[in-house]
Amino acid sequence: MSNVKLNTLTLAAAVAGAVSMAAMTIPSTASAAGKEKCYGVAKAGENGCANAAGTHSCAGQSTVAFDNGEWKLVAEGSCVEMGGDLKPSEGVNEAAAMKAG
Repeated sequence: MSNVKLNTLTLAAAVAGAVSMAAMTIPSTASAAGKEKCYGVAKAGENGCANAAGTHSCAGQSTVAFDNGEWKLVAEGSCVEMGGDLKPSEGVNEAAAMKAG
């Protein structure tokens, strides 16, 4: 295989991988209508998708309840009321844990 053909295939694979990773982190429009990402309110195993730290890329893979780097979709405007935050941060969200009971 020539170097030009190999470089073209490598570039195509890299672009395809980057596009698919970007698509995984953006919720579909249908499921996101009237929703917002809320960090720090997901129980272990109930996160929406990839976490802020990048240690996993799929829903349901969180291992710590109320981790401020994990998110789930909630009704728009309800995140702060639940004790969550619209931006990721470090540590565990004790306020949301207490509100959840």
